[in-house]
Amino acid sequence: MAPSANTAPRKPVAQVRYELLTLGDELLLGLTANTHLTFIGQQLGRRGVTLERNVTTTDDAATIARQFRESWARADVVITTGGLGPTCDDRTREVVAEVLGQKLVFDPAIEQAITDRFASFGRKMTPNNLKQAYKFDRGEVIPNAHGTAPGLWVEQDGKVLAMLPGPPNEMQPMLVNQVLPRLAQLGLLLDREAYVQFRTAGVGESALEAKLQPIFDRQGDALSIAFCAHQGMVDCRLSSPSGRLSLAELDAVAHECGRLLGEDLTCYGHDTLAKIVSELLRAQEKRLALVETATGGLLANAFTELGGACKFFAGGVVCCSNDAHMQLLDVPECLLQQHGAVSDECAVAMATGAAETLGADYALAVTGFGGETMGPGGNPIGTIFVALHAPHGVWSKKLSYPGPRPTVKVRAVNAALDWLRRELLRVAHGAVTPTRRTGVIQ
Repeated sequence: MAPSANTAPRKPVAQVRYELLTLGDELLLGLTANTHLTFIGQQLGRRGVTLERNVTTTDDAATIARQFRESWARADVVITTGGLGPTCDDRTREVVAEVLGQKLVFDPAIEQAITDRFASFGRKMTPNNLKQAYKFDRGEVIPNAHGTAPGLWVEQDGKVLAMLPGPPNEMQPMLVNQVLPRLAQLGLLLDREAYVQFRTAGVGESALEAKLQPIFDRQGDALSIAFCAHQGMVDCRLSSPSGRLSLAELDAVAHECGRLLGEDLTCYGHDTLAKIVSELLRAQEKRLALVETATGGLLANAFTELGGACKFFAGGVVCCSNDAHMQLLDVPECLLQQHGAVSDECAVAMATGAAETLGADYALAVTGFGGETMGPGGNPIGTIFVALHAPHGVWSKKLSYPGPRPTVKVRAVNAALDWLRRELLRVAHGAVTPTRRTGVIQ
């Protein structure tokens, strides 16, 4: 997409006002989660700007017009999502064109792109799809490689408008690969990340700050620190709004923190625990197997989200009944009867069975009570047993994560991944005893 004439305002990036309009009845009805705000806010924040406002509206034309006028009157950059499709409730393009005083013109190139996409799926294009082939007469098209509705780009009145389709799988790559680079070219956001981030696991937010405070104090008010806690993880972002610290100096501070944190540091940047573990497994040419009850496949999904998972991921099993434990993993019936499926002993047997059945070097097992009722033996909701099978031993841990089921599942997944990460690090550093051991870690 070739850049157009720069009519955008020239001001410091931090002072550029961004507003986001997320459009669609399905968002307000709770039928679809508004992940656009999270994703777009995160991407802009990395480039040194903060969304000033997000408004979610219905598909009603008058409502869209009113909210767009408000945003266009006070923002430097307006981003919209949704309402660019082929159906009668997709009104954003027409409403915004009227507010801006622009005409919609038919673009044969868009028509051809839509036709080609339908042909690639062996489907016939219906006439209403041509509604998507209109663009602003004084605007440009943002190509959509994953759908039929292109985005639209307008520079007018010293402002910028980027209109994107609603489906996340279409919107997200368009934002990252096309919109953000163009905004950076116009000087409306940074062409790099505005801060240095490192991620930690296994240490709480307050404890992390207390541990790192002596390092931060040496930088005085030149350093800005922000923490973001996740389920069992904490991110720390370092920046220098005054510009007194360069990126290289911020990076040096981050690495000093990392040396102090040791194994509690997971990475510099934004990598997930699953990605970090996958890289350690690949480097050591090892394979991983998984077996889950309480997390219901969430752990396996973390790995299958990564490209090339087959190179290190042998497979996973989700089993809830005792019969499944016995038939799929060779867990002894007597063990299940004596200790129950939610126990240290069963977790160890599950991990061992998964490693042997699937031919893996490492295996993780997660079992527990994540529901609304207390488990047998007085185990409260949120009781989780995680077992780790490795070439040099097998162990189990009992964890407690009170809370709703989704929270328990995410905490259990992160705890299991972090345990495996630490064990792989110790192997890489030659800090494990090769003698096979079995035990319970309290």
